[in-house]
Amino acid sequence: MSQRFLYHLAFWTLYVLYKSFLNIDSEHLNLGQFALLIKIQLVFIPLKMLLVYSLFYVTNQYFRKHWSISKTTFSVCLLFITAVFGIILLNQLVVIGWILGEKISITENITSIQSIGYWFFILAFVSGIAVSIKLVRYSIRQKLAEQELLQKKLELELQFLKAQSNPHFLFNTLNNIYGLARKNSDKTADVVMKLSNLLRYMLYETAQQSIEIEKEIQMINDYIELEKLRYSNKLKVTFDHSVDSSQKRITPLLLLPFVENAFKHGPGESRFESVINIHLTLKEEQLFFEIKNSVENQSEPDHQSKIGLNNIKRQLELIYPNHQLSIDQQPDWFCVRLKINLTDGKI
Repeated sequence: MSQRFLYHLAFWTLYVLYKSFLNIDSEHLNLGQFALLIKIQLVFIPLKMLLVYSLFYVTNQYFRKHWSISKTTFSVCLLFITAVFGIILLNQLVVIGWILGEKISITENITSIQSIGYWFFILAFVSGIAVSIKLVRYSIRQKLAEQELLQKKLELELQFLKAQSNPHFLFNTLNNIYGLARKNSDKTADVVMKLSNLLRYMLYETAQQSIEIEKEIQMINDYIELEKLRYSNKLKVTFDHSVDSSQKRITPLLLLPFVENAFKHGPGESRFESVINIHLTLKEEQLFFEIKNSVENQSEPDHQSKIGLNNIKRQLELIYPNHQLSIDQQPDWFCVRLKINLTDGKI
């Protein structure tokens, strides 16, 4: 038995009991009277159900834009007119004439404005409740569908951003290898091996929505070692990290783009020794990440750098909407500070 059927059964059962209770004569209250009232309500239920479910059909046609408002209005009026005269006949022939055994006056009731108004109110009452419940459920379903659609859209956008980020990182690393290869450096083999490890991480780990923070830290360490092989004595890097739980999870490749950017615009554009200081702290779900690099000149970031930073900013907006990101640019250094509450992450 479906859940929907049970909901409808419960609604009509409660309605019959409620209407029967309203019609109880408190001065002659007894079980027999209540049973009689329930019996009378059951006479009207088939017609009321027919009206309600016909109205459901009409409203469905309207919301699906199959019917115009004029056709919908005409159909509703026709249904109520038919139902009113139908319920008057039921009341006279079945309830009054058969169940109560009283004199029947069909013509008088059909032509009586008071009688028509009374039965119209009765039908409007049950129809209004039923249709209102349906409209509320329809509204809730619409909102859930919109939220699901928005969630899927954001997930697709996030996948696209990650798909952009990975080749961007690979492109820059291959440039590093190319520079070493042209110099016939003995470090080229080590760089290729480290790149292989990084690619393995990118292929298998970043396919997940989240990873342990220790893996992201290891990724940053590997990238730093890779860059040290390239820049040698030209570069001074410190990376200190304090994590209260290495099993805390974070979106993969979220911090590395900032590290990559620091190397590109630090030692990558400097003729002298460059300094990069990286600090990461994780305590009670609060992640603080700071990276500061020296700069020799203050040229505007190139197009690729803007794409990379805008990409990671958008990922942060999607995954950690309550994050705090500040970028401070001074004449001789560039600093990025990021604060994230990992419990707020949509991963």
